[in-house]
Amino acid sequence: MSRSHVDAQQAVLDEHHDDPGELPTMRARFEHNGSPRYLLYTIKRFGFDRDHDFHLDVELVSDALEDGIETVEAQLQEGHADLIDIDYISIARERAEGADIVAFHPYGRTVGGLVAPEDSDIEGLTDLSGHRIGVVRRLDKNWILTRAACREYHDFDPDETATPVEAGSKVELTRMIREGEVDAGLQFWQIVPEITETGPFEEVLPMSELVQRLSETDNKLPIAAFLTSESYLDGQRETVRAFTAAYRDAVDRLVEDDDLWVEISEKLMSYDDPAVMRAVRDGWREMVVRDWDQDSVDGMYRLFDHLKAVAGAEALGVAEIPERTFETDP
Repeated sequence: MSRSHVDAQQAVLDEHHDDPGELPTMRARFEHNGSPRYLLYTIKRFGFDRDHDFHLDVELVSDALEDGIETVEAQLQEGHADLIDIDYISIARERAEGADIVAFHPYGRTVGGLVAPEDSDIEGLTDLSGHRIGVVRRLDKNWILTRAACREYHDFDPDETATPVEAGSKVELTRMIREGEVDAGLQFWQIVPEITETGPFEEVLPMSELVQRLSETDNKLPIAAFLTSESYLDGQRETVRAFTAAYRDAVDRLVEDDDLWVEISEKLMSYDDPAVMRAVRDGWREMVVRDWDQDSVDGMYRLFDHLKAVAGAEALGVAEIPERTFETDP
């Protein structure tokens, strides 16, 4: 994504950045190519932050790595942000290393899907053996999820019986799938529609199904969550609660309002194909998690144990989830 496109998206958000006045401010810093920007736009577009008596200041930042820490994480840890989202294993890892952070609300099941040609003989997990399977990285959560499910339910490890092929990037993985260099690929959810809606490919298996099975909960389980610093939570607890209320309002609007997605597509997406936009919309609605409770958190712990059994604590970067990582009722 070009710098000009990022600036154009920021300008769209800035149209709704009015004077906060006396309202408490929450500084949201999110990746310019991440799906939360649809939600943040909706909050600002309809003034859901003001409805709940706070000002959400949204800035899109780079997703590049700086000293091994994603820029959004650095923004929070260095005191330049009050709100970001990352996956909960990364939250646990940073907290275990002493970061002053806490996850206070879910975002969604930010995993991917297994994509294969429509005429492929790969129809599910049991068909992976003997095939070349494209992955962004072998330590990618989609591949670890696949291995965990195969080991738990089918008594084999595709890391041993199939051939995982590392692409190194989402863009390269899409090329490998389209050009037949791999028999199937584990692509991230928001990119799956670009492949399935523009070529003879299908999503064989959403990774969200494996998330639910391995977590052993009926609750829609989040992989990514919103987090803030413990100091901000302690000092601005009412503002944090206000954000969760604005978040729910925005989710409800995005789930119900198809016309809003046409507007979002025109202002924030780079897709020209309406079918791709609709598929992204439907994927977002399936991915997002409106709320959570202790049963959800218990499922997140169970899923973590499955992933650690497959990849090991060293690969995940953390041996256990520290206490007070999740605050389900801030």
